[in-house]
Amino acid sequence: MKKLVLLIIFAAFLFGKSEAQKGLRFGFQTSPTWSWMRTDERKLEGVSSNWGVKLGALGEYYFANNYAFTTGLGFGFNHGGTLQNGYNSWVAWNDENTDLTEIPSDTFSLNAKLHYRLTYVEIPFGLKMRGGSNEDSRFRFYAELPMFTLGFMTKAVGDIRGTDTQNLEDINIREEVKGLSLSWGLGGGIEYEFATNATLVAGLAFQKQFTDITRNGFVEKTAGNWQEENSKATFGNLALKLGLFF
Repeated sequence: MKKLVLLIIFAAFLFGKSEAQKGLRFGFQTSPTWSWMRTDERKLEGVSSNWGVKLGALGEYYFANNYAFTTGLGFGFNHGGTLQNGYNSWVAWNDENTDLTEIPSDTFSLNAKLHYRLTYVEIPFGLKMRGGSNEDSRFRFYAELPMFTLGFMTKAVGDIRGTDTQNLEDINIREEVKGLSLSWGLGGGIEYEFATNATLVAGLAFQKQFTDITRNGFVEKTAGNWQEENSKATFGNLALKLGLFF
């Protein structure tokens, strides 16, 4: 993982040499993030959030003076949050637990909390617009709208709190989550050109997933009455975007 991160950063510096090509600009970002999870089922409530970071290479192609297509390649670390179970019992999905007549005993009890920590390889793409007080100004404002991000999960770790048995930490939950993510977002901020072909970027970016994170499980809605749980869980993400373009 560390080698891949270093490779992405190195690629940003390498591609920065292509600045002489008209309309192209390359850079990288190191952006702290704050994410949370929500579901469309009131008994599976999002109760806490995660701090994380985005690392990766960025690219922009300016098809007009202040309008660009944007893309990139990077990692989103520690996306997710915590869900609290509001059912009598809840069984997470896996390949073996798909028969409602064979519910296992190791269920999540009422008020158990499941903490998700997810890592994605991310490919963002969108449209960027810039403006400033005048063409010679070193400061410019920008907006990115819309932005879309395609994510491929590389790691899924979870913690379980408040069960009838023991609390668990750092367990592999790859079977309980889906590997593909698609999200939309928007952002804005400022740019400062502090040297020829070197620009600092600072701004805020909002990201909202619209594909389901979790696989279906089983819930005990009333005593002995087990039904398939079909809720949709998604994460939201707010990033302090910090970047450098060449």
